[in-house]
Amino acid sequence: MIPKMNQFDVAVVGLGALGSAAAFHASLKGVKVIGIEQYELGHVRGASHDTSRIVRTSYGEHEYVALAKSAYKDWAHLEEKCGQRLLTQTGGIVFFPENGTMSARDFANSLTANDIPYELLSAQEVNKRWPQFNIPSSVTTVYTADTGIVHAARSTMAMQSQARANGAILKENTQVFQVVPSVGSRGGVIETSNGPFFATKVIIAADAWLNKLLAPLDAVIPLSIMQEQVSYYKPTDMASFEQGHFPVWIWEDEPCYYGFPTYGEPTIKAARDVANNFMTPEQRTFVHSPQLLKELTEFMAHLVPGKGQVLRTVTCQYAITPSRQLVISSLERYDNIFVGLGCGQGFKFAPAIGRILAELAIDGKTDDDISKFGIPKLERTTSKI
Repeated sequence: MIPKMNQFDVAVVGLGALGSAAAFHASLKGVKVIGIEQYELGHVRGASHDTSRIVRTSYGEHEYVALAKSAYKDWAHLEEKCGQRLLTQTGGIVFFPENGTMSARDFANSLTANDIPYELLSAQEVNKRWPQFNIPSSVTTVYTADTGIVHAARSTMAMQSQARANGAILKENTQVFQVVPSVGSRGGVIETSNGPFFATKVIIAADAWLNKLLAPLDAVIPLSIMQEQVSYYKPTDMASFEQGHFPVWIWEDEPCYYGFPTYGEPTIKAARDVANNFMTPEQRTFVHSPQLLKELTEFMAHLVPGKGQVLRTVTCQYAITPSRQLVISSLERYDNIFVGLGCGQGFKFAPAIGRILAELAIDGKTDDDISKFGIPKLERTTSKI
């Protein structure tokens, strides 16, 4: 028999950005909430640490634009609750090379469908407005003024702090071994290194460790897990790369690259998205790849000639499905167990995904359209890593 003090309405497994958001929003509903994290809060082993993350509505699929639009409201709500400014709007541009993997038309159509203002710019217009770039004449660009930056570590900490302020219990350094659905009840037992806990509803936001918990529940998701890296450069003419003079940018092609203006320090940040540096969490070296850094620096030398010298490179981790689809869903066999997965692009959506997961768990429904974000149909295949 599990003691009453260890019985909860909602348990959240994994307290990165998505799990912390789910714990925060569940706590707002006045239910008894426990959040469980296998490492210390704010650890660097996942994808919710370090500083800047891009927030944007510019996507080529209208469902993502709609979810991002909701997330802006949730970011504002979080800022109001915690009394901090977390989101800084800088404006952002997405570059579409000729014959690239995506088109400016798809982005423009999705933004139009969601009533998001944007500008369609030629290479000449981009180079004139932001002479820091060197854009080939064949590139088309979409500009959205609402694009911005959130501070990753500070935002995750704010959600954790607010969850605790609302009565949630957050346990760090507590490993979850298994989630066991209770026979004859709507709940489940969470077996951990600090003993068992019972919860009526369970939200799993364990990212790269997700399949270890889903496998016993007959719901394995095909995942590729890889170590990613971002690099910080120090331009000589720092003033031209400050917010207001230089936007967030994305080179939408294969490979895809992205970057930031200065944010909290005299550097600019850039990275390749999806580096395919495959490994398991246990195999991670936390040592960056010199080859990936070389490729990034060569790309930056052409796109942003005034980038300056690289100062440091920091690693993080991606866990992505084959289509890189977000997952916001209950399990097929257990409708009291829910999964949230950001697939390396989830931070911008984090407060919305957390709210939706809390709504599904507590209210049994959400007004947001999440029909696109179900469990991938290959859920019972073996994961890639």
